[in-house]
Amino acid sequence: MRTARRGAKPVAGDPRRALAQGQARCRAPLVTRLACLLFLLLTVTSPREAFPQEQGHALCRRDDKECAAAALKGHIVTKLAYWKRSFDRPVGERVGAAPRELVEYLALDNIKSGFPNAPRSEPLPEDFLRDVRAAISEMPRQVRHVLSGKLAGIYFVEDLGGTGYTDMIFDAASSAVAGFVVLDPGVLDRAANAWATWKENTPFRAAPGFRLSAVIEAERDDNRKNAIQYILLHEFGHVLAIGEKFHPPWNIEPNDVPDTADFPFFRLSWTVSRPANRYASIYDAFFTQRKDVVYYLGAKLSADQTVATYRNLERTNFATLYASTHPADDFAEAFASYVHTALMRKPFEIRIYEDGRIARTYKSCWTEQRCAEKKRILENFLGSAER
Repeated sequence: MRTARRGAKPVAGDPRRALAQGQARCRAPLVTRLACLLFLLLTVTSPREAFPQEQGHALCRRDDKECAAAALKGHIVTKLAYWKRSFDRPVGERVGAAPRELVEYLALDNIKSGFPNAPRSEPLPEDFLRDVRAAISEMPRQVRHVLSGKLAGIYFVEDLGGTGYTDMIFDAASSAVAGFVVLDPGVLDRAANAWATWKENTPFRAAPGFRLSAVIEAERDDNRKNAIQYILLHEFGHVLAIGEKFHPPWNIEPNDVPDTADFPFFRLSWTVSRPANRYASIYDAFFTQRKDVVYYLGAKLSADQTVATYRNLERTNFATLYASTHPADDFAEAFASYVHTALMRKPFEIRIYEDGRIARTYKSCWTEQRCAEKKRILENFLGSAER
């Protein structure tokens, strides 16, 4: 699953330029390459030593979507056996530049989806690796514990075509049992609040007198490491949902979901509209803006609709506005915001300004009754993971 939304894959580039094009998922200029000495050091210390080091390439022409779709089926990186050496490592050490086979897989996926991006693996700056490892190590113990059996690793490519990408790994019986996360280090150069503010503005076109800001860190903790941490929490939510019954698998069509009773978290907010073969929110009768909430890919709502949108959001059990876009992102956002605010005691606040004054403030829902049932599911999941 891509960070922006399943099936939606923006092009790469600077986030301010890409936002103007309506095709981004929080991108920024490429990171500086390190010298040869650091490259040699990383090949020794990075988890990438478990994989071939060559640059990956696609096996199909850039315009051959059918070839790419066929090559993706049963690809080696979707097989659990390929990741055995990764799972032998502690979670915090499953971090590094992407192996050749994974780069190939991502390139094929971009071809299939019509993306022009050509992912490539590069050595990572040591300060960036430190930030990623610290972001993981500072997560609650129960989160790291439940990840240990499901996360094959966090791998990095440049020109990914998005901030983040998560996909499933299957065992010998073809059951989805784990996942991997891919990030583009070239887009992760913003501090936490600047990144969150940019992200939360993407569903809205600019309008005179209106402004939105987001706060996910106190001023002293507003840095790149904590931006990476929040992004990872979202992606980890996708990984942890694999093989569970939180929502239908993201790789099947809505009409192929036989019985939503199997997915209690899903049923708290969603139904299947079978005539349209899509997921619908149970709140759509009054939350009329929801169908037009589109992150990163070109705003459909005007900024003068921001107050009304968040007013209606507060009548739902969606933890964030992004959560209202898709069942899989509903769970990933719930997981990320719950861990961030309820377990790590960090802030989450959306401030909407009209003519320079705060018109509305939206905060974490985990102390409110509207999110109580989802909170209970998350508590049970993380609690049972420790037992």
